[in-house]
Amino acid sequence: MDLFDYVREKTKEKEAPLASRMRPRTLDEVVGQRHIIGKDKLLYRAIRADKLQSLIFYGPPGTGKTTLAEVIANTTSADFVKINATTAGKKEMTAAVEGAKNRLGQFGKKTILFVDEIHRFNKGQQDYLLPFVEDGTLILIGATTENPYFEVNQALISRSVIFELKPLSADDICVLLDRAVSDSERGLANLHVRLDEDAKRFLADASGGDAREALNALELGALTTDPDESGTIRIDLDTASECIQKRVVRYDKDGDDHYDTISAFIKSMRGSDPDAAVYYLAKMLYAGEDVKFIARRIMICASEDVGNADPMAMVVASAAAQEVERVGMPESQLILSQACIYIAGAPKSNACTNAVFSAKEAVRNYRTSVPPHLGDAHYGGSAKLGRGVGYRYPHDYPGNYVEQQYLPDEVKDLRFYEPTGNGYEKNIREYLRKIGKIR
Repeated sequence: MDLFDYVREKTKEKEAPLASRMRPRTLDEVVGQRHIIGKDKLLYRAIRADKLQSLIFYGPPGTGKTTLAEVIANTTSADFVKINATTAGKKEMTAAVEGAKNRLGQFGKKTILFVDEIHRFNKGQQDYLLPFVEDGTLILIGATTENPYFEVNQALISRSVIFELKPLSADDICVLLDRAVSDSERGLANLHVRLDEDAKRFLADASGGDAREALNALELGALTTDPDESGTIRIDLDTASECIQKRVVRYDKDGDDHYDTISAFIKSMRGSDPDAAVYYLAKMLYAGEDVKFIARRIMICASEDVGNADPMAMVVASAAAQEVERVGMPESQLILSQACIYIAGAPKSNACTNAVFSAKEAVRNYRTSVPPHLGDAHYGGSAKLGRGVGYRYPHDYPGNYVEQQYLPDEVKDLRFYEPTGNGYEKNIREYLRKIGKIR
């Protein structure tokens, strides 16, 4: 590094955003993620012992993926090379590999290659790294906000240990905010910032587990608020709320948040909790989820989980699906709210769901033929073949019912539909018991 590079790096450190300046430099400074870097955990022991293998850090923004990589860089005896997959090309990758080969060959020194946003590398780029990870030329540390099992080559996955980072708790973020306010070397202590307790709790809560979001808001407040007569910059609740205009909602429409939230939405309707159902609906709407997708899931739940306990549930769900296509947002949120609350509040039965799966199992396991008396008697010669002969038309009998066999002989003793005693399905059960179809 020449003089100009040195000056450039020092200026960059000084002018970097607060969130970057306050990155922990040692393991003891790291806040949160105790499930992977607690003192009895594998990653903590591996870093302390300098016995790392390839790793992939996976989690939402602002949870410490890059921070952990830099802590490792400050702790390990290996050389540390950092590239970003959004900007790095073949030239940067080749330079990293060749440098690692030279260090290993000349000095016996290992190289850790940190690839930020590794999911941005295409398959070919990931494949390029594979042999050098496999033969020990490189120790790879990848960081990604996407599920690595979907976005990273299986070959790299199999050679790496995956650690999932969780959103930081509000208490964790409060610790970081206090640290930033009191640190005179990298933080805001020299500006004489005073962060009110309620403002701190608001920033910690509103940042949604993203430390970067909270620290950026704190810095914005500090740099845009005039000091009082004593020279103190006071950040109160009003200032804090201005610095975070909108609560952060963790929702990636192509990733885990999408699947986890829709799963929670369906399970809340199934579990008859209208408050939870409408909450997850609001979260999806707030994040811009496709209203037609939501409506389809409500229709499925109406059949799968409500069924004949309330046949109107399917009518309501189908009507809602049609209406959201015709109306659009923002009015569709009213329609979807009514539908999901109706489904959540309806009596539940999965008897119809179980019936079709049980019947499919019987279809797979038995070779059957339609009983002759149920066959089609409308074509010429059908009577000679016995098709439709002996069929009894139910409406010719009292109560519009007559006993006769409908199932094939091979499965005639099986029962697929077992109605519950919930809602309207109780009426169905009583009728079927009356005519002798169930006991």
